[in-house]
Amino acid sequence: MRFRRLLATALGAGLLAAPASAQVTDQAFRGGSTGDLAALCGATAADPMHTAALNWCHGFIVGAGQYHHSMTDAGAGPKALFCLPNPEPTLEQARLAFVAWAKSHPHHAAERAVDGLSRFAAETWPCPPARIGRPAKR
Repeated sequence: MRFRRLLATALGAGLLAAPASAQVTDQAFRGGSTGDLAALCGATAADPMHTAALNWCHGFIVGAGQYHHSMTDAGAGPKALFCLPNPEPTLEQARLAFVAWAKSHPHHAAERAVDGLSRFAAETWPCPPARIGRPAKR
């Protein structure tokens, strides 16, 4: 209900017509692109949809990470795309790093969000050559 009130307020104030970098739009929740995910993950406290955007971002990152771990931990599955360091980055560190990566790689903005997030993780936390194909032990 609160999300609907925030959305109605944003619509009434004409905020959704503002550039994506200024305010999170309803479309960012439905768009599914790397650019949309980066907009949600980069929402500032001044954004009326800040809480919803960060919750969406965190859920997406955790879900994608768990799926990657489940698929690569099976052994017979695909090779690991990335290997987190020890200690692992916090969710907040990962979120901020992804936003910075997306800003510096605008040519990936139209890709599916999961592809952009995976590309970011692979570039940021590459697996050592000896461990490619094997996920980090936890």
